Amino acid sequence: MILPIYTYDAPVLREQAESVPSMNDEIVALIADMFETIKAARGIGLAANQVGKLHAICLVDLSEVEDDDRRQPLILINPVVVESWGEEVVLEEGCLSLPELREDVRRPEFIAVRFKDARFEDKELEAGGLLARVIQHEVDHLNGIYFTDYLTGFKKTIVKSQLNKIKKGEVETEYPVIVNGEIIPA
Repeated sequence: MILPIYTYDAPVLREQAESVPSMNDEIVALIADMFETIKAARGIGLAANQVGKLHAICLVDLSEVEDDDRRQPLILINPVVVESWGEEVVLEEGCLSLPELREDVRRPEFIAVRFKDARFEDKELEAGGLLARVIQHEVDHLNGIYFTDYLTGFKKTIVKSQLNKIKKGEVETEYPVIVNGEIIPA
């Protein structure tokens, strides 16, 4: 089932996601719905709180952007970035919860992340480039952080009007969203 995505200023997006203690039917169904949602929205990352669930789960699917059919989507349960290194790289980011807003964000080039996979087995992954960036972005969501929180004061002032438009539902999306508690279909 395609789930609506909460947009800017929804309280759930500022809350800390809760650790998932074990796999169960609810978590399996949520992950399946999140995959359907990310595909429908044509996104590359999605955190559970973006669909209103405070579970520490995020998905990363770069198969459409990296032209690598062998790259499998990642399911990260209880992810924690344990290390970062390399250059601080500035790249443009966007977000399904902040439709039509894109800004440059500085992030470490490489990370190590610990998580549980779909079998609920412990994993550690070292990542660089776009994969590292998307994981950092989604883990930030699970910690109640928007990418716009990294902007400088001047940049924050510039995007404030765009954020207010999102908050009021004055943006168009190709996927269902929740604005002020109301579902707006695609």
